[in-house]
Amino acid sequence: MAGLQSRMIRAAKLDVDLYEEVEADKGAFGQAMAVVALSSIAAGIGRFEAGVVGMLIGVLAAIITWYIWAYLTYIIGTKLLPERQTEADHGELLRTIGFASSPGLIRVFGIIPGLTEIVFFVASIWMLMAMVIAVRQALDYESTWRAIGVCIIGWVIQIIMLSFLLTFLGGSPQPT
Repeated sequence: MAGLQSRMIRAAKLDVDLYEEVEADKGAFGQAMAVVALSSIAAGIGRFEAGVVGMLIGVLAAIITWYIWAYLTYIIGTKLLPERQTEADHGELLRTIGFASSPGLIRVFGIIPGLTEIVFFVASIWMLMAMVIAVRQALDYESTWRAIGVCIIGWVIQIIMLSFLLTFLGGSPQPT
């Protein structure tokens, strides 16, 4: 099994071969989860607003969201929008999507006054590009556009689910 640091650097460089490698490496699940956790911690430090407990909650939320996102992507990519050669399982998407969080480590630099929003914007775009590559490779797509479509559909579904959850839990503001 390749070293975590080396894999994270390759993932951040958008190395297609890395995404193929972790797709096939069933032992990379723990590494993928570590990448998601480290990226979440970097975001917490970069925003410097959550404190230790808030960061721990953020890590837990990031891991849960990652798991749900990978499952949604699996369903959308293999059932709704498969290509003829598409063959994947949830684990492959968990591993590739987890490593797509690698560029999120730069969010730690958001702690520098005046750079927070710029750093988070750049990290978001970079992570989105990595996500598209991860999805394309895990689902064995020939079309990058199809991978983009899967990511967009999954994002919309996740936003809707989150909105319902927040409404159900009373998290969204109520008109007075």
